Amino acid sequence: MPNRLATEPSPYLLQHAGNPVDWYPWGEEALEKARREDKPILLSIGYSACHWCHVMAHDCFEDAEVAAVMNRLFVNIKVDREERPDLDQIYQTAHQLLTRRGGGWPLTVFLAPDQTPFFAGTYFPKTPRYQLPGFIDLMENVARTWHARRGEVLAQNEAVRAALAQQQPDAGMQETLTDAPIKQAVHDLAQAFDPVWGGFSRAPKFPRPGELFFLLREAQRSGHAQARDMALFTLRKMASGGVVDQLGGGFCRYSVDEQWVIPHFEKMLYDNGPLLHLYADAWALSGEALFRDTAEGIVDWLLREMRAPQGGFYSALDADSEGHEGKFYVWTPDEVRALLTPEEYAVASPVYGFDGPPNFENAYWNPVLARSLGEVAAELGLAEETAAARMQSARAKLFAARATRVRPGCDDKQLTSWNALMIAGLAHAGRVMARADWIDAAQDAIDFLHRNVWRDGRLLASNKHGEARLNAYLDDYAFLLDALLETLQAGYREADMAWARELADALLRHFEDADAGGFFFTSHDHEALITRPKPGYDNATPSGNGVAAFALQRLGHLLGETRYLDASVRCLNLFHAHLIQQPIAYPTLLAVLDEALQPPRVILLRGPHAALNEWVAALTPKLGARDLMLTLPNGLALPDALSRPEVDHAVAWVCSGTACRPPVSDLAAVLE
Repeated sequence: MPNRLATEPSPYLLQHAGNPVDWYPWGEEALEKARREDKPILLSIGYSACHWCHVMAHDCFEDAEVAAVMNRLFVNIKVDREERPDLDQIYQTAHQLLTRRGGGWPLTVFLAPDQTPFFAGTYFPKTPRYQLPGFIDLMENVARTWHARRGEVLAQNEAVRAALAQQQPDAGMQETLTDAPIKQAVHDLAQAFDPVWGGFSRAPKFPRPGELFFLLREAQRSGHAQARDMALFTLRKMASGGVVDQLGGGFCRYSVDEQWVIPHFEKMLYDNGPLLHLYADAWALSGEALFRDTAEGIVDWLLREMRAPQGGFYSALDADSEGHEGKFYVWTPDEVRALLTPEEYAVASPVYGFDGPPNFENAYWNPVLARSLGEVAAELGLAEETAAARMQSARAKLFAARATRVRPGCDDKQLTSWNALMIAGLAHAGRVMARADWIDAAQDAIDFLHRNVWRDGRLLASNKHGEARLNAYLDDYAFLLDALLETLQAGYREADMAWARELADALLRHFEDADAGGFFFTSHDHEALITRPKPGYDNATPSGNGVAAFALQRLGHLLGETRYLDASVRCLNLFHAHLIQQPIAYPTLLAVLDEALQPPRVILLRGPHAALNEWVAALTPKLGARDLMLTLPNGLALPDALSRPEVDHAVAWVCSGTACRPPVSDLAAVLE
C-alpha cells in the first residue's frame, strides 16, 4: 500500500512512496499530528540522485522492522532538499551546531513538535557498522530521551534556536571599501592550493566554481599570474579526471579522491552551468583544446540528455543504475578489448588509462585522460591525425555500447534556480565561443521559464510535466536575473530586458531586509520556519545574496537605476565584516566588492545588424571580467538609459560609472 508520498510530484519523494514507513510530506498535516500526539518528528532530507540516500533507503526505510519502530515512535517526514532548500539550509546548519561536524545527505534530524531539532546525523545503517550506531537502537534512545528527559531537551532547544538566530549577520555599517579582502582571498587560496592535483582541499574534492571564478576575475583585474595559474591548473586537472564523463560529457558532483579520478557519479545541473561558463573563459584565456572540448562535452550532454521536450532542463542523473553506483559508466578490460580493434585499443588504452591497474572497485575502470594524444601518438610512431582518428572511433564505439546499458534514473523536475545557472552558462559560453546554437538554447530556456514559472509577477520554484509549484526562493530570483543579464549580452531581446526589470523589482519587494540590508532566503510571505536565513557564503551553488547584489549592481549601471545600486551597496555593507574575516568563503560577494570599487565598463553597440556582427566578433575576445557589452541593432525599442539614435553604420558608446565617452564609429578606436 503506497504511503502519502504517492501523490507528490517530487521524484525523490516518489522513490519512497512504496516504503512501509508512514511518511508525510512536509506540511501542516504532519506538524499538527506531532503537536496533537506529543510525538517527536523524524525528518529525513535527501535527493533523488544521492547514492547514500539510496543505501539508507535499502537498509532502513524499505525494512519492515525499522519502519515499525519509526511508525510507533515518530511522525515521519520526508523532504526533497532540491524542492525545499529552505528546510535543508536550516537543518544542515542545525546539524553542524549539534554535532560540530559538516552535514550532507541523507540528513536525519529529530525535531520537537515545534520544529526545533534536538538530535541530528546523516546516514545510519540498520545495525551498527562503519562506527555508526544501528538505526533501531538510535531511534529507541532518542524517543526515550524525549519522554524521560524533556526538560533537558527543551533547554537545549532554546539554545539551538538562539544559536540559529546568531547565524544571521548583524546590520551592516557604511564602511570604507578597499580591495584588501580580494588580495587576502588570493593569498588564502594559494595557501590551500594543491600544486600536484589542483583544487583547494584534500579528498573529497568538489569543483567549487566560485573560487575559480574569483581567481580568473582577479587575473583579469590585476594581472595576477598566480591566480590565473591556479585556476587553469585546477580546471585542467578536473577536465583530465574521472569526475568528468570522458565519453558522454558533463561533470559529476565531486571526486572521492584528491586526483579527481573517482566521483560519486550523480550529475547535477547546478554544477554544469557554472563549469560551462568557466571552461569557456579558460579556453578564451589560453586557447587550450582541452578546455574547448570540455565545454562542448557539457553542452552535448545537456542537450542530449537533460533538455525536456517542452523546454527547460532536468535536475539530475542518478549515481546508481541497477542498484550499483557508477555501473553505467565503468568498464572491465575485457569489455573494452572486445569492442575495439587492436589499433584502436593501442591508442585508447593509454589515453584513457586502461593500460594501468583498474581504478574502481571490483576490477573496473573509470576512464580518465591519463596521457595526451600527442604523447601516445609519438610513442606508437603514428601521425597525430591518425591517432586522433583512432581515438575518435574508439570513443564512438564505447559510447554506443554504453548507451545500450540500463541508464541511471533522471530527476525530471525543472528547478528555476538550477535552470538559471545553466542558462547563464550557456549564454556566456555561446557568446565567448561564438556558438549561436548555444545562445538559442539559452533563450529557449528563458522563454520556457517565463511561460511556466512566472505567475502574476512572482516566480515558482519547481516545474514538472507542466505543473509549476512552490513559492520561489532568493536563489530563483537572483540566479534568473543574472542569467537574463548574460543572455542579454549574448543577444538582446526587449522581452528579456523587461523581465529583468520585473525580477529586480520583485527581488527588492519580496526579499530585501530594508532595515539591515541584504536578502532573506525566503520571501516575506513565505511559510514561517524556526529561523529565516540570510546566507552570504558560497556553497556548491553561489550565494543568493552575492548573486542578487552582483546582478542588481550591473542592472543598476546599465539602466542608471539607483534603487538597484543602493540595494547592492546595502547588501555589501551587511557582509563586509565577513569578507574581511574570511574572504574565500564569499567569492561572489568579492565580485560585488570589485565592481563597487571600480564600476563595470558598459559598451553599447548600435547600428544595422549586419554591420554589428564584425564588431562583436572583434570586441568579444577583448572583453574583461568588468565589461558589459550590449548589441542593439536598429529597430529595437529600448529603455531610456539604453536609448541611442538609429544609425546607418556601427557606433559604440563606452561608459564607466556615470561617465560616458563620445560615440565612436571606428572599430580600431574602440579596440584601443
